[in-house]
Amino acid sequence: MKVHVIHENPDWYLPLGAAFDELAIPHEQWLLGDAMFDLDSEPPDGVFWSRMSASSHTRGHPHAKDQTRGVLSWLECHGRRVVNGRRVLELEMSKVDQHTALRAAGFDVPRTIAVAGTSELTAAASKLDVPFISKHNQGGKGLGVRLFGSHDEFDAYLSSADYAAPVDGITLLQEYLRAAAPQITRVEMVGGEFIYAINADTSAGGFELCPAEACALGDEPAGRPAGDLFMLREPFAHPIIGRYADFMRRHDIEIAGFEFIETVDGRLVTYDINTNTNYNPGIEAAAPRSALRAAAAFLGGLLGLQMRRAA
Repeated sequence: MKVHVIHENPDWYLPLGAAFDELAIPHEQWLLGDAMFDLDSEPPDGVFWSRMSASSHTRGHPHAKDQTRGVLSWLECHGRRVVNGRRVLELEMSKVDQHTALRAAGFDVPRTIAVAGTSELTAAASKLDVPFISKHNQGGKGLGVRLFGSHDEFDAYLSSADYAAPVDGITLLQEYLRAAAPQITRVEMVGGEFIYAINADTSAGGFELCPAEACALGDEPAGRPAGDLFMLREPFAHPIIGRYADFMRRHDIEIAGFEFIETVDGRLVTYDINTNTNYNPGIEAAAPRSALRAAAAFLGGLLGLQMRRAA
């Protein structure tokens, strides 16, 4: 038996593999996107961790999301232990799903309008005060997020060569949140436990704030290295941690990062759930507890339980 990691980007796997190796946990990548699986076969034994990314289509894997849906359904129907399973995949792939689930749980979330297609985008934008932002329902790293200072600016963008259509056809229009400080905070959770919080510096502008080292290759905002964008937030003992843990239990999320912004008018607004969370090497080196090691140990514990049951 082993831990099978389901994803599509081997560039992200090296630090995970090292964490598994450090703890002597057998593991294997399962790369999806252009792959076959036999629906009439029996899945292998072990523990399966879904790390499929909402941005997989940007790396040349347009079919990865839908193939993962099928694979997870197949695994769960055969009773395999899946971490961040079929329902969690939908949260990863849809910010609409995230928004509605967070709002239903009582979290403060941004005012948001979801628009399918393009014919209603101008009318929908007119319902929001300026400035406002647009983003793709299925995104990642902040891809597709743009700030607009006027409705005319938005209309011009829609008719320009710069317009980028969302891969699933759904655009979100959202209130612009004015931050009390130029930063967002990401809270890393493993097995429902708080690991650490990091701040991402937004003073240079831009919305592509994936913390992983691989994310930064070749596209560091404003010429700054990725390590300069992130710092450990200590101490951090906010009650929001307990609420995130409750949310994870309710939605069968076992490994995730939650992102929030603290606004000038005193709101704490949660705007993203990342169930494909990556970890910054600089933060990992500075943190009192490694999220990579915590994730590997959590999965190793599940694998040990499966082995004992099979014995």
